[in-house]
Amino acid sequence: MNIAFITGITGQDGSYLAELLLKKSYKVYGIQRRTSLFNTTRIDRIRDKITMRYGDLTDGAGISNYIHEIVRENKDFHVFEIYNLAAQSHVKISFEIPEYTSDVDGIGVMRLLEIIRTLPVDIRNKIKFYQAGTSELYGKVLETPQTETTPFNPVSPYAAAKLYAYHIVKMYREAYNIFATNGILFNHESPRRGENFLTMKVVNGVKDINANKKDFISLGNIYSKRDWGHAKDYVKGMWLMLQQKKPGDYVLATGETYTVKEFVNKAFSYKGYELKWSGENENEVAKDQNGIIRIKIDPKYYRPCEVDLLLGDPSKAIKELGWKRDYDTLDKLIVDMFN
Repeated sequence: MNIAFITGITGQDGSYLAELLLKKSYKVYGIQRRTSLFNTTRIDRIRDKITMRYGDLTDGAGISNYIHEIVRENKDFHVFEIYNLAAQSHVKISFEIPEYTSDVDGIGVMRLLEIIRTLPVDIRNKIKFYQAGTSELYGKVLETPQTETTPFNPVSPYAAAKLYAYHIVKMYREAYNIFATNGILFNHESPRRGENFLTMKVVNGVKDINANKKDFISLGNIYSKRDWGHAKDYVKGMWLMLQQKKPGDYVLATGETYTVKEFVNKAFSYKGYELKWSGENENEVAKDQNGIIRIKIDPKYYRPCEVDLLLGDPSKAIKELGWKRDYDTLDKLIVDMFN
């Protein structure tokens, strides 16, 4: 019997991963943060098939108790896979709450690894740990495309915390012989993406404009370039990483990059709008075929430090993991996000 524990199970990646593991007959456990609002809509369809508990990566004792309980309940397990997907994952917000971001995204990873380290050796040897890394590690990129050997150069509290997490995973892997792997995932989206993330903000904005609920969308830097894939493909990559004989670190990306402006054009085009851009800097706007302004630039959406270009090279994952994408174009991703 294989069992899995997913932090961040109620998020975009966690929900898709839980569905994937259930199809593979895993027994799935997860934690969710206690909030005043219910945030389980992404897993409602599988809620009766998984075991959930409230938890937070800032509470090491609570997480430790839960992991020990899972081990006691499943004495004959073959493999115990732990996927750490929980994070304060919004880059711009990390500038506003840097201490909390560092505690969850950085120290929280160490707490999980320390729990694994202190388990009995026979149990520890059957545990495989996945850490959700990020292309934001590359920051002001030092080479293009970015690979597993590209130097990191983070420029946000979020990325700095993830850099600590990346190195602490490597350290525990080498010092304690723990099967621990870093997935360096470039931007990946889906219909389950959070509403405060750029791609979903654009898609929802186009829907609202089409339904006459709003007139325009306000954006920040439309010239930053990103490597956008589909979350369903990326969670398959996570699982593949933990099926290897030896742990390693892998980039998951599409190998293609587009500006925010190009994404916006494609999203509007899907609903029959053809945008024409004019103006410069904060005065740049996009008008539709009827001359109505649909995009405005608002400086409040600029990051204190911008990441201008992200473009990943997934060659290692393709070769060693046999990873391949079903959503192999940006257009396919956008169509799915609208449906």
